[in-house]
Amino acid sequence: MAATVRRQRPRRLACWAVIAVLLADLLALSDTLAVMSVDLGSESMKVAIVKPGVPMEIVLNKESRRKTPVTVTLKENERFFGDSAAGMAIKNPKATLRYFQHLLGKQADNPHVALYRARFPEHELSFDPQRQTVHFQISPQMQFSPEEVLGMVLNYSRSLAEDFAEQPIKDAVITVPAFFNQAERRAVLQAARMAGLKVLQLINDNTATALSYGVFRRKDINTTAQNVMFYDMGSGSTVCTIVTYQTVKTKEAGMQPQLQIRGVGFDRTLGGLEMELRLREHLAGLFNEQRKGQKAKDVRENPRAMAKLLREANRLKTVLSANADHMAQIEGLMDDVDFKAKVTRVEFEELCADLFERVPGPVQQALQSAEMNLDEIEQVILVGGATRVPKVQEVLLKAVGKEELGKNINADEAAAMGAVYQAAALSKAFKVKPFVVRDAVVYPILVEFTREVEEPEGVRSLKHNKRVLFSRMGPYPQRKVITFNRYSHDFNFHINYGDLGFLGPEDLRVFGSPNLTTVKLKGVGESFKKHPDYESKGIKAHFNLDESGVLSLDRVESVFETLVEDSPEEESTLTKLGNTISSLFGGGTTPEAKENGTDTVQKPSEKGAAGPEGIPPAPEEEKKQKPAKKQKMVEEIGVELVVLDLPDLPEDELARSVQKLRDLTLRDLEKQEREKAANSLEAFIFETQDKLYQPEYQEVSTEEQREEIAGKLSATSTWLEDEGFGATTAMLKEKLTELKKLCQGLFFRVEERRKWPERLSALNNLLNHSSMFLKGARLIPEMDQIFTEVEMTTLEKVINETWAWKNATMAEQAKLPATEKPVLLSKDIEVKMMALDREVQYLLNKAKFAKPRPRPKDKNGTRAEPPLNASAGDQGEKVITPAGQTEDAKPLSEPETAETRSEAVDTEPLELGGPGAEPEQKEQPAGQKRPSKNDEL
Repeated sequence: MAATVRRQRPRRLACWAVIAVLLADLLALSDTLAVMSVDLGSESMKVAIVKPGVPMEIVLNKESRRKTPVTVTLKENERFFGDSAAGMAIKNPKATLRYFQHLLGKQADNPHVALYRARFPEHELSFDPQRQTVHFQISPQMQFSPEEVLGMVLNYSRSLAEDFAEQPIKDAVITVPAFFNQAERRAVLQAARMAGLKVLQLINDNTATALSYGVFRRKDINTTAQNVMFYDMGSGSTVCTIVTYQTVKTKEAGMQPQLQIRGVGFDRTLGGLEMELRLREHLAGLFNEQRKGQKAKDVRENPRAMAKLLREANRLKTVLSANADHMAQIEGLMDDVDFKAKVTRVEFEELCADLFERVPGPVQQALQSAEMNLDEIEQVILVGGATRVPKVQEVLLKAVGKEELGKNINADEAAAMGAVYQAAALSKAFKVKPFVVRDAVVYPILVEFTREVEEPEGVRSLKHNKRVLFSRMGPYPQRKVITFNRYSHDFNFHINYGDLGFLGPEDLRVFGSPNLTTVKLKGVGESFKKHPDYESKGIKAHFNLDESGVLSLDRVESVFETLVEDSPEEESTLTKLGNTISSLFGGGTTPEAKENGTDTVQKPSEKGAAGPEGIPPAPEEEKKQKPAKKQKMVEEIGVELVVLDLPDLPEDELARSVQKLRDLTLRDLEKQEREKAANSLEAFIFETQDKLYQPEYQEVSTEEQREEIAGKLSATSTWLEDEGFGATTAMLKEKLTELKKLCQGLFFRVEERRKWPERLSALNNLLNHSSMFLKGARLIPEMDQIFTEVEMTTLEKVINETWAWKNATMAEQAKLPATEKPVLLSKDIEVKMMALDREVQYLLNKAKFAKPRPRPKDKNGTRAEPPLNASAGDQGEKVITPAGQTEDAKPLSEPETAETRSEAVDTEPLELGGPGAEPEQKEQPAGQKRPSKNDEL
């Protein structure tokens, strides 16, 4: 028995191990039941979520809008986000930050920094000497990096998603422009860390759009490749993408749809914002022209006026997309002077003529990178808000040579929906239909290194080498390994961008440093000294371009090999196990062969037979000689990285930024809590002061009571006006508690009187129905009775007690003045109703599941007479026995009438006669009768 127990114990342990793993997975999933995506545009963002029971859905913000401005207002003691911040842009333009994503990953000398200063001169940008970047200088005490501002926005987007999902959310997929380089992508990841978000992936917004389009048209995708062009012109930039859709065979799930990014073209500054800035400049000129000769100040020097003009330019651009002209008007633009001017669509198109000439540029870049022509493109689909401008569509339609442009996608929300689908696919908490996504590298990356070579003449020289790691438009994510040969000492190599000739001169200046990282290796020489007898297979560097398009160097190894003879006796455990299993199924070797570790091809006829020359073979010759094995040795090489494009924030600086944002969030929450407490106190004062004059409150209170409450309310209101601005949340809550305690009795009396009519009516109805039910239960014949006398007596007792309590309590309440605490309480009425209802429900449930009692039948098949002691009500009409006939004799049946036929419809006819016999009259079964008047309830 003990042996049996020991054999079962490993199974039990294995079961517990599996259960532990499953529990660990469930616990891990409990924190990630909902995931989110953030489509981070230049002007606005769209947030989407997926949670159990709720498929992909766009999050509504606090104003119930589906998109939220990417705007932050930073004041000394408070912050505003979204629409609230956009409204503050007019009042406080310096503290309201917009389009700050254009500064991510860029050093102070980048042309985009100068462009930002020209577009938004109200912002003060300070220099960060450590990273050569810029900060927003809000005040001498407040400065924030672009990453910190983006971190605030991402944290706000998470709060919107959590409010909408009604649960915490940590995992997110964030969209970024396809043209973001390594420095810009790392900046977004650092901002997400500051916000406390776990980024499942940075997905290119054009890829997210393509995924959304493919997911909702999965049935249209087949093995035939379909090439679709997406032209996305947003507020800040334009991206053109060529995508190929087709089904491919996967190892995991068989045939599945796939999208592959084939070509990408872009313009970093072509978008709706530049059009609005042109309009703003035009409106500013018109306003100055209207005030010419009044020695008025230039409107361009007034930040508030320029913020108003930009808002009007945004509205004007939208209206002119559907109208030939429109009147721009702003009340009190500057110095209390109103502005009004008519602007036509023709004027708008003339202002942006050079911008419209740039519309075909991204199309040509995308075709060139995809090595395609327009004939191979089946459809061109518009994405982004700026594509609604008619001139953009006109120029684009001419450039692509199609009959029409596709508008069958939600231009604003497609990227957010595609990103949240990817978030669900990456999360362990959801199972979605597979959709293979193959994104493409926009900027090629290569490795450069220099080594010493010996020329034929014996002269040694340096040779510069380049090896492409990730080629342009090559797929990612993927891993690559570069092997450096002929190195036996420490050396350096460089990771740089490859050929960027497809970028124009201006784009190259904006792009930043073409050099990414210098890698310094330490320990190469040491590894050679450790393994002098081994052959070097080179220094292998392992690179990873992950799902977010971010490059990393995983590790560097020095690899060696040597040949090792594998003796027959040194069999691995798995080999021995394989031989044993093989022998069990008849496929193993003979004992002699197993002993020598070889498989003989032809066994000798006799044991110890001579070999070919009659000489007994030597034992070692009988063994089959195995080829020498290669033994591999790997030594980890130390790596020092020198970042050249833009240094990441050091960990201590990052921790400080995280804490800074956390403190601001806590401050905002405390401020919101205090405002909520102040509003609650103020609302209670106003509402109660009004109630004191209402008849129902005056009816239940004395003059003295009302004066006491009114005096306390007035005093608290005065305190709130004079000292409330400096009061803490706790003080405000304490004041509210005092007032509620003072008014508690008054409110209770009014509330009880409001509840009395409904509660008493319900109680009366229940009492009446219960009494009728009890009466009906007592009228059931004894033969059919399903309730016991105890049960009916108990119900009768509860009914009587409830009637007595109600009458007594109402009589007592009538004697009390209305200003006293009532004795008739709604909660007591509910308790009495519950007790009575419980008794009735018990009997009803018993009746519902009760089975009818079987009755004995006489030998002729008719039901037996009711017992002699049954009452008249139980028997119905009693049959009188005719004179001269015993009681046991069969009574005469009544003539059959239509009435008796209809009442006996459920009674089976008795076959009394044989064939040819006359049908006998059907007799009335005993106990069955027409209902009499007394039987009706």
